[in-house]
Amino acid sequence: MKRRDFLKRTGITIATAPIVLNSMKVRAIRNSLLMHAGPNNDKILVVIFLNGGNDGLNMVIPLDQYDNLANVRSNIIIPENKILNLTTTNGLHPAASGLKSIFDDGMLAIVQSVGYPNQNRSHFRSTDIYNSASAAEVYEDTGWLGRWMDLTYPGYPDNYPNTDTPDPIAITMVSRIAETCQGTAINYSYSVEDPFDSGTLPVGALSPEPDSPYGDELKYIRQTIDQTNKYSAVVKQLASAGTNTVTYPDTDLGQQLKNIALLISGGCTTKVYYATIGGFDTHSEQVMDGDTTMGEHADLIKELSDAIYAFQTDMKNQGLSKKVLGMTYTEFGRRIRSNASMGTDHGTAAPSFLFGECVQPGFIGDNPVISPNVSQSEGVPMQYDFRALYGTILNKWFEVPQGTVDDLLFENFPTIPVVSPCDATASNEIYGTTLEADITPNPFLNKTEVEFKTDLRAKVLIQVFDAMGSLVLHVSEDTYLPGTHRVGIDADDLPAGVYYCRVVMGSAQKTIRMVKADS
Repeated sequence: MKRRDFLKRTGITIATAPIVLNSMKVRAIRNSLLMHAGPNNDKILVVIFLNGGNDGLNMVIPLDQYDNLANVRSNIIIPENKILNLTTTNGLHPAASGLKSIFDDGMLAIVQSVGYPNQNRSHFRSTDIYNSASAAEVYEDTGWLGRWMDLTYPGYPDNYPNTDTPDPIAITMVSRIAETCQGTAINYSYSVEDPFDSGTLPVGALSPEPDSPYGDELKYIRQTIDQTNKYSAVVKQLASAGTNTVTYPDTDLGQQLKNIALLISGGCTTKVYYATIGGFDTHSEQVMDGDTTMGEHADLIKELSDAIYAFQTDMKNQGLSKKVLGMTYTEFGRRIRSNASMGTDHGTAAPSFLFGECVQPGFIGDNPVISPNVSQSEGVPMQYDFRALYGTILNKWFEVPQGTVDDLLFENFPTIPVVSPCDATASNEIYGTTLEADITPNPFLNKTEVEFKTDLRAKVLIQVFDAMGSLVLHVSEDTYLPGTHRVGIDADDLPAGVYYCRVVMGSAQKTIRMVKADS
């Protein structure tokens, strides 16, 4: 019996939909046979989905098209004297002061008119297209990041977490897992709404699995529960070890980015974080009657802008902003002409925002040209294919070879000049720390312990050498969380004498003399 059929018949929904594990979800999988894609680096991508279809023309306002835009949006247009000018031809909504500050600091890129050919104006279908990076006419059941993760983490989730990959590969900060991270047979995204209370699953009595298809599935479910509990524990510890240097806005997105910052600060090695802000389907009451600078869209822009500003400031204060790239996307823009309900209807292209110290700051692309005779159904035409943006991130940020990028995105897309060369500090390097370590008891008979303390998450190597410098014991090479740890050393097979325990943690090292006494 196939696993999918088995789970359906037994009422278990792992294979067909994510399991809700308090805040966490997992899917059924099978081993990937694909090979690793691209070199390892410590780069992190933070993706923010603007759910509902963001009105880019109300957020990034083309000043050189203002008169025509005012003619076709007379009931919602932002007064010209209220616009936050970025350049002589572009401005931001007055609620986006945080984004303006990041722009002025050279840490914001705005890619104009991002979309795809044959734009679909259905929320569900267009979101699927953006998540899968498929053509409008093609249906794919994998996400663009999930396909990359299939290549990079073969065999997942077997033997995960492990020393080299101790943390979730991707984390979604809302209850629904990110379809961008859907692989061939598993979603790599781990959903955590509250990193301090992500919950654990009961294990139950571990009786032997029967030698049958049922036993195979039971073993798989037990593996899933074990992995979930391990991730739950590590996420809580990493968030507890992290810090925030700014006060985040008390909004849904503000708290999502606050928790992402805590995890990054705590040393989490997760590659992709996924956050969501909803409500952009502004068919009516997009603006407030009598004051177009206020309203539903203004509130959303402020929530987005303030949260990104706090996050980017936090990362910069902690010296982490060179390893973190942020990106926004939305399933489509709105139409150029407003409707009679002081809103806008489903359109085509919209701007995408990228933030971080490693972006090429400024505007990428030209302003959309606004015709005074625009039809009611006309949207902003696409200038950049969103898959070119995805490909640029894979190639220039995650260092995936261009040929592999082409395979992942199904065709060759040109690179967008939006990511600048930027050297980030390797996450497994420990700087500015003093390694504290000791051996107890010492002298000892057959067994002793090495105790060490680390203030940061680190991979720690522990070895024992004899007095001639020969390696006689390889004790441990694991990743340890911040705190004090004790690791046992079994020297029963070693003759009495003098030895040296070597503890290596990043660039910090310590060698401790130890004596095995005669029994």
